[in-house]
Amino acid sequence: MKTMTCKQLGGACDLEFQANTFEEMSELSKQHGMKMHQQQDAAHLQAMQKMGELMQSPDALKKWFDSKRQEFDSLPES
Repeated sequence: MKTMTCKQLGGACDLEFQANTFEEMSELSKQHGMKMHQQQDAAHLQAMQKMGELMQSPDALKKWFDSKRQEFDSLPES
């Protein structure tokens, strides 16, 4: 199992997520983001806006995801 924070995944807080795969980690981050969006958390909304801008370029988004996957893969098992 590996641990990453919301900030490490492009978010706005230090909440930690634990998962066995990068796909699981992404899903946990997505669920957290939806919850923060429902709560209209200003810091998370700003982070989501930046992600939305990144999504305008498929190449940039792929590079971002690839870098986050590499970061996940390089983390020690906890």
